Amino acid sequence: MASACASSAVAAVAVSASRHVFFSALLPISQKSGNSLAATKASFLAGKSLRHRKLATPVVARAFSVNAEAAPDRPLWFPGSTPPEWLDGSLPGDFGFDPLGLGSDPDSLRWNQQAELVHCRWAMLGAAGIFIPEFLTKIGILNTPSWYTAGEQEYFTDKTTLFVVELFFIGWAEGRRWADIIKPGCVNQDPIFPNNKLTGTDVGYPGGLWFDPLGWGSGSPEKIKELRTKEIKNGRLAMLAVMGAWFQANYTGTGPIDNLFAHLADPGHATIFAAFSPK
Repeated sequence: MASACASSAVAAVAVSASRHVFFSALLPISQKSGNSLAATKASFLAGKSLRHRKLATPVVARAFSVNAEAAPDRPLWFPGSTPPEWLDGSLPGDFGFDPLGLGSDPDSLRWNQQAELVHCRWAMLGAAGIFIPEFLTKIGILNTPSWYTAGEQEYFTDKTTLFVVELFFIGWAEGRRWADIIKPGCVNQDPIFPNNKLTGTDVGYPGGLWFDPLGWGSGSPEKIKELRTKEIKNGRLAMLAVMGAWFQANYTGTGPIDNLFAHLADPGHATIFAAFSPK
C-alpha cells in the first residue's frame, strides 16, 4: 500500500508539472503560481502528503449550523500537534485527528461526519445489547443466550424471513436518512401522519418527540456542541467496546461479562495473556 501511495503521489506531481509546462506556453505564469508549484514539490520531497483541492462547492449550512466557535487552546488528540486546516474545532468531537486526510475535501468531511455519527449510535445500541442482557443473565435476573450465540437460536420464524424484514425496515430508515443528507429537510414531515414533524435543524439531529423527547437539542450553540461531543465520545468508546467483545468471543469462547467475573475470581491467571497461551 505504501508503494501504491508513493506511486500515486509521483504521478500527481508529474501531472502537475506537465500542466505547468503546457500553460506556460500559453499564458504568463505569475509569481504566485510558481511559489505554489515550488511549495508542492517541497512538500512531496519532505514526505508530506499531497492534497488536490477541488473548486469550492456550496455546503449546506444546515449540516453545520449549530457549531460553536473553537477555543484557541482547544484539546487535541496529541498535545502540541498541529491539526489539519480543515479540522478547525468547530465540529463536535473534533480533536484534530485525520492522518490520512480523509476530510480534506468538504464533501468528504460532511459525509464522514454523518457516517461516524451513525456508527457511534449503532455501536452504543450494540454495546448495550451485549453487556446488559449478559450481566442480567449472569446474576440470575434474565435467561438469555450470549450475544455471539444468539444467531444460532430458534425464533418465531426462520432466519431468512427475519433477514428480509430487517432489510426492509432498515433500508427504509437509511433511505430517508440518505435523502436528508442529499436534500436537508425533505423528510421532516411524516409521509403517513402529516402532523408529525421533526424539529431538528441539522442533518443527523432530527429532533422532535421521537428523537429528542427531553428537548436537549435546544439551547445555546456551546451547550449543544458539548452534548454532541459527549455523544461522539461515548460512541467511539462503544465502537471499541464492541470490537473488544468480538475479540473476546473469538479467542476465549465466552462473553465479556463471563471474562470479567473470571478475572475478578482469579486476577493472577485469568488475564488477556491466558487467551494466547498454549493450552
